[in-house]
Amino acid sequence: MALRAAEIGPGDEVITQANTFIATVGAILAVGATPVLVDCDANGVIVPQLVAAAITPRTKAIMPVHLFGWICDMEAIDAIAKKAGVLVIEDACQAHGAVWQGKRAGNFGISAAFSFYPAKNLGAYGDGGILVTQSKEVAERVRVLRNYGSRVKYEHVDLPLNRRLDTIQAAVLRVKLPHLDEWNARRQFLADAYREHLADLPVGLPPPAEAGRHIYHLFVITAKDRDALRTDLTEQGIETGIHYPIPVHRQPIMQRLFPSPTGRGQGGSLYPQAEQLAAHSLSLPMYPELPLAHLERVADAIRRHYQA
Repeated sequence: MALRAAEIGPGDEVITQANTFIATVGAILAVGATPVLVDCDANGVIVPQLVAAAITPRTKAIMPVHLFGWICDMEAIDAIAKKAGVLVIEDACQAHGAVWQGKRAGNFGISAAFSFYPAKNLGAYGDGGILVTQSKEVAERVRVLRNYGSRVKYEHVDLPLNRRLDTIQAAVLRVKLPHLDEWNARRQFLADAYREHLADLPVGLPPPAEAGRHIYHLFVITAKDRDALRTDLTEQGIETGIHYPIPVHRQPIMQRLFPSPTGRGQGGSLYPQAEQLAAHSLSLPMYPELPLAHLERVADAIRRHYQA
């Protein structure tokens, strides 16, 4: 909806990152535009220098992803976009309530998307999402697009799409929203506890962030023996995840649509950090209700793995 409202379509390019969920690129493909992928840093967020190198006359937007709950370097991204005369559309689907430099995620670009998938920091009881925007024009266009292209009932002036949020989901979200900051604070407390318990072990840990910048939708570590560690934890009844095991550029649909790589400006291996995270990252249990004793059990299991 954000891309359509910005009149981005065939012949246009949108820059985003190679390590994200396919939905990010799916939105770009859905409007007929071309996704241009760049690599991430060790924290999993887009690298501004690589974004700047990927700008071409066809670039119409930059779509940074606040992955795992960590707000990207939006000061640098916004400066690049302003210089190039392109839009910034945030993928904030994992960053509900994150704050950096006095602004919440979703307030840095012209518009942003949030997901209400049940496992998100703010989740519904089913699928759903929201678009936020600072533009009256975008807001008006999206209100029409989401409702069968209609301003007046039975009069359809735009694409007849149905993107309305289910009323039951909206009711659930209204009840949960006031608790979001409290839940995020608990996630930050748990992240600090993980760092304390795992600090002396041979695993990579997400660094502490400025207050509120990272709201830990996921707590992602890296390990050279990730697969063995994951198997060991599974055998002890501890569930983990991998976000994401197949980077976007290696997805079958992307290889079919774009036989030639769509990355620019990196030189050598196109997405070394995305490949590194795909091979070595592991998401540990993280949710506000996680008891500290359970977190300690996870940490102890990881410690035993490396002391065996």
